[in-house]
Amino acid sequence: MSGLDAIKAPIDTELELFEQKFRQSMKSAVPLLDRITHYVIKRKGKQMRPMFVFFSARLCGGIVEATHRGAALVELLHTATLVHDDVVDNAYERRGFFSINALWKNKIAVLVGDYLLARGLLLSLDNDDFKLLKIVSEAVKQMSEGELLQVEKARRMDISEEIYFEVIRQKTASLIASCCACGAASAGASEEDIRRMRLFGEKVGMAFQIKDDLFDFGTDDVGKPRGIDIREKKITLPLIYSLNQANKSTRKRIIHLVKNHAEDSAKVQEVIDFVRQTGGLQHADEVMNRFQNEAFELLHAFPPSEHRDSLEQLVRYTTERAK
Repeated sequence: MSGLDAIKAPIDTELELFEQKFRQSMKSAVPLLDRITHYVIKRKGKQMRPMFVFFSARLCGGIVEATHRGAALVELLHTATLVHDDVVDNAYERRGFFSINALWKNKIAVLVGDYLLARGLLLSLDNDDFKLLKIVSEAVKQMSEGELLQVEKARRMDISEEIYFEVIRQKTASLIASCCACGAASAGASEEDIRRMRLFGEKVGMAFQIKDDLFDFGTDDVGKPRGIDIREKKITLPLIYSLNQANKSTRKRIIHLVKNHAEDSAKVQEVIDFVRQTGGLQHADEVMNRFQNEAFELLHAFPPSEHRDSLEQLVRYTTERAK
């Protein structure tokens, strides 16, 4: 049993039931659409988001019907944004599978994304889940803003740590925050507990993204190939820190390499070596651990329970995973 399988064991039954309901929530009378949504379900990831929803609900009172709808809403809206992202990025692969736009072209991919978005909205509105809809819609709004902020700043390559944190808070952390808030809200938690769980999820999301940044500079045995972020001219925390430590001419040279030679493996390796030698990885690791500890502080405001332990294990998994 892998690390993640052991963590999700207490909610295995709920996750299986969720899978069925999620499949149901995607159904369509249009054969083409049904074929595509079937393909989407087949290539799903590790179920991390539903796990955060279910464990948060258990921590705050228990899993009910609304918890399943909350988890489905998060997945529908998140999947919609991924489908649209692949179109925006001209990406033809996701998690080792062809993207929808690679198989069915951009026009169909955009329409499928719109369909998933509408299914999510209707799932909530048909069941009067206004609070859940508000939580998740706020996350989708922030994800779009974060993406646009990153595009705007990446052109100039003058991102400060503050701007970087704002980008990842909106782009990545807002979604995990909405999972935890949805779980709490579905279980009938107080406004204070919903707020606390939202903030807990945000801190976890920040740590999660920084871990992802670190993979880009990692050793060869990690799941993600090295230097992808550099090739895509993404400015991440290790690089920001190292650029800020460098003198003016070194800084100029490294920015020039990222801007103009991102296709050249030797030049990418030069950037990776520069970041490693100037303490960029160590700094990012320290910041990641700080966010993780802040998340634990929020979590420990709840009384001890196996659900609290499960959430703690899930957080450790996100920052200690190998890929």
